Amino acid sequence: MVRDTMMLKLVVVMCLTMTVVVDSSQTVMKSMTKNFLKAYEVCAKEYSLKEGTAGILIGFWKDDFSTTSRDVGCAILCLSTKLDLIDPEGKLHHGKATEFAMQHGSGEEMAKKLVEILHNCEQTVTPNEDKCMRALDIAMCFKKELHTLGWAPDPELLFEELIAEMR
Repeated sequence: MVRDTMMLKLVVVMCLTMTVVVDSSQTVMKSMTKNFLKAYEVCAKEYSLKEGTAGILIGFWKDDFSTTSRDVGCAILCLSTKLDLIDPEGKLHHGKATEFAMQHGSGEEMAKKLVEILHNCEQTVTPNEDKCMRALDIAMCFKKELHTLGWAPDPELLFEELIAEMR
């Protein structure tokens, strides 16, 4: 049970950092974890996510991370929907995404750049009727761009901060 809770918290943090570049302060991490923990539990049930999904998501920000797991895409889609970051058609809601980034420590210019990257990824990924796989493709594009900019969060630092928060 403790391991499952720890794994879930790690997944929550990794999912959240897909949409914002994080100020690594303990306060921001705590706030984000609380917000996402509720949403992930609901998403796992709604989409009947496989148990291994959490383990896959933990490695998301590693530079060499790659996955074709539909469940990972469904988790990303669900979390984005729960946070009102995408509209009913599955497109990025620019205003809400900008606001969300700024609420989690991003300045206005950085928030606009993050939204621009996500929008460009929406436009450039191969069309896919499967909304979960489309969400995964967009997330992978976004991750690649953030690594190119040097903005991708350090996965080990995220892990360490989460463990410290749990103590």
